[in-house]
Amino acid sequence: QVQLVESGGGFVQAGGSLRLSCATSGRTFSNYAMGWFRQAPGKEREFVAAINWNGGITYYADSVKGRFTISRDNAKNMVYLQMNNLNSGDTAVYYCAASSGGLVRVRSSYSYWGQGTQVTVSS
Repeated sequence: QVQLVESGGGFVQAGGSLRLSCATSGRTFSNYAMGWFRQAPGKEREFVAAINWNGGITYYADSVKGRFTISRDNAKNMVYLQMNNLNSGDTAVYYCAASSGGLVRVRSSYSYWGQGTQVTVSS
């Protein structure tokens, strides 16, 4: 089992920044690719960003590319999502997830999920 706990969400004005953190515990963190997904009210949960086991490869949704940065610290069992130049379209609950294999942009590749953290961007 892997436990995931997100933090860092909140309320921010358009153009602002937030940094989300995901603390993990349980099985060896470096065994997993990590991802961030988000879900806005009335919408499907969608892929935001992912990072491979050692941080050497990152993936982003087109909607956040150039504004968001995913990173991880395997020594601290942490994964981060730096979000810059936020807009109202980024308002959602953000979820951290762990994957032991499969396509990182696909929800079903992730076996473990956090409880989510709310991000609200005011225009």
